[in-house]
Amino acid sequence: MKSLILGLMALILTTGTALAERNITIGISKIVAHPALDALEKGVMDGVRERFPTATFDLQNANGEMSTAASIAQKFKAEGVDIAVGIATPTAQALVNTIKNAPVIYCAVTDPVDAGLIAAFDRGEKNIAGVSDMTPVKEQIQFLARVKKIKRLGHIYSSSEANAVRLAQLAEAACRELGIAFIPATVSNSAEVKQAAQSIIRRVDALYISNDNTVVSALTAITDVAAKHKKPVMSADPSSAETIPVLAAWGFDYYKMGRRTGRLVADILSGTPPESIPTIFMTDPSDIDLLLNLDVARDLGLSFPEDAIKNAATLVTDGKIVKQ
Repeated sequence: MKSLILGLMALILTTGTALAERNITIGISKIVAHPALDALEKGVMDGVRERFPTATFDLQNANGEMSTAASIAQKFKAEGVDIAVGIATPTAQALVNTIKNAPVIYCAVTDPVDAGLIAAFDRGEKNIAGVSDMTPVKEQIQFLARVKKIKRLGHIYSSSEANAVRLAQLAEAACRELGIAFIPATVSNSAEVKQAAQSIIRRVDALYISNDNTVVSALTAITDVAAKHKKPVMSADPSSAETIPVLAAWGFDYYKMGRRTGRLVADILSGTPPESIPTIFMTDPSDIDLLLNLDVARDLGLSFPEDAIKNAATLVTDGKIVKQ
């Protein structure tokens, strides 16, 4: 019995070593470049390298174009990547629709069921599993309402991103519960974002921006319009907010989300069947960041509750980023 156990242990160690040394290629496709998605991409690579240090990565950016996302998926299929990772809903959808003979991992997909990637949250599909970035929409809007009295809330979102449409539905429902009028404006690409902001800014008391990749990639255009009209912007993306003057940003640490996705990739490379893996939600308090811009608050004549300042992970004050 002892020799059998020792033999099994040796086999496991040998298999693990062989996997770690194998020439693994992972394709990563992101819908657009902005700080949050860049942090996700880096996190995925770092998470994989914890167990597969020699893995190589094919990094692709669809630049907000659905046709480019489809072309990237075809490229990964033709080149036979070991695993493909889709960062954001459109790229994940393109990969799932194209690649059938290798695992596809979705990353930062708000509602993978609604996006048609999986049938239920409690399990994956054959060759499909991943991580959701479902954000606490109602709580974000409630926080904004603590800082400024809001009767009408503006929301700009991409009508071509399933995740953005779903979050808009949640934002509208939250506003209905909170007694706030919901004023939406839709865009189909980032070039339309500034015009969308201009179209509603005089009719709203504040703007709420979800983790919508098309819109976040043009967040500066929104804050420029908002600043001119003295209206606050609440964002769900703390990564971008470090260099863009929103009033506050409450959302995920996207690097941590990427790293968790990378570890999921490593699990599947090591033999875990994707269909056995439920959707992973980032629910630990350490996964959530709150950024407060004290400079923007001062310019707008607003102030944050003391408990919010105390609990914020990041403050922007006097033009400096302060980590707490």
